[in-house]
Amino acid sequence: MKFSVSSSELLKQLQMASGAIGSNPVLPILEDFLFVIENKRLRIAATDLETSITTEIEVMADTDGSVAIPAKILLDTLKELPTQPITISVNEENFAIQITSAFGKYKLAGENGQDFPKIPDADGVDNIKVQSPTLTKAISKTLFATSNDELRPSMTGVYFQVDFNKLTFVATDAHKLVKYTFTDIESEVSTNFIVPKKALNLLKGILPAGGEVSLAFNNSNAFFTFGDVKLVCRLIDARYPDYNAVIPTDNPHTLTLGRTDFQNSLKRIAIYANKTTNQVILNINDGSLTVSAQDLDFSNEATEQMACTYEGEPLNIGFNAKFLIEMLGVLESDEIKMALSNPTRAGILFPTEKSDDEEIMMLVMPVMLSN
Repeated sequence: MKFSVSSSELLKQLQMASGAIGSNPVLPILEDFLFVIENKRLRIAATDLETSITTEIEVMADTDGSVAIPAKILLDTLKELPTQPITISVNEENFAIQITSAFGKYKLAGENGQDFPKIPDADGVDNIKVQSPTLTKAISKTLFATSNDELRPSMTGVYFQVDFNKLTFVATDAHKLVKYTFTDIESEVSTNFIVPKKALNLLKGILPAGGEVSLAFNNSNAFFTFGDVKLVCRLIDARYPDYNAVIPTDNPHTLTLGRTDFQNSLKRIAIYANKTTNQVILNINDGSLTVSAQDLDFSNEATEQMACTYEGEPLNIGFNAKFLIEMLGVLESDEIKMALSNPTRAGILFPTEKSDDEEIMMLVMPVMLSN
């Protein structure tokens, strides 16, 4: 088996697929890329058995065939080569590989492509189409709120709720929650599933700036396809918590203020907060918000005051500054609203401006005030 291809084109495809290779693979062959040539097209696959990425590229080939090539040495070689045609030949008896460039020859040991784990097929799937920018935005707005707690596997991913022409993404770690809904999809089904954080991180990094993404799913896997790239991931097999139950419905107090000013104030005040709780206290009155923090262990204290619009009774409430800063960084409008009820119930953040086909709501649990 022998084929020729542009070194830079091959490197681009390999870098896209390489994200699926795990750091401590359970099988040695999982450190490899699978190369399969069929009809002068090279299909490249990488997997960690949970997440797989395949991509295709046209090559000049004499025969069909397959081989597994060690990923690190191949990537390192291509990174050091200037753009040029290279030829890769494979001895089909012992899978020895030779790469020929304008500078010379490089030999490495490959493995039998037949031994590479099978990438799941899209069997018995439902399909929806999503615009790539919309999907990128939805992942960016929710991924940060997922949990790292392996004892709660359902929370370590993002919950996808497909409801015909509406798709809702939900992420929570029990301290904060984000719910992002958009109607920019075509679907004939209503269902839900949980996609792991790693797969969405990889997907976010390789999604194109424009175009459409086909999202197919069955009971065990999700398949994201765009252009010649396909990402397959195993879904989290767990029941997602009833997130609607934790969203308070009666929030009589409404605070409206500039997003960037509020975020910058929190960043400054957080420097003086206790490093364990990151607690900042919001003292809210009509027309005025006082943001303060103190760390009694080090006698650190800071207070800032800013203008705001407030409807409701005066309120003193504590939050984790880190969570608020993160949330404000994801919201895009110039002004945000915060709906509150009392110091022991969650606060709800949402933008003052929103488009007709999307809706975002963020919830943050309070940090109890010590008397």
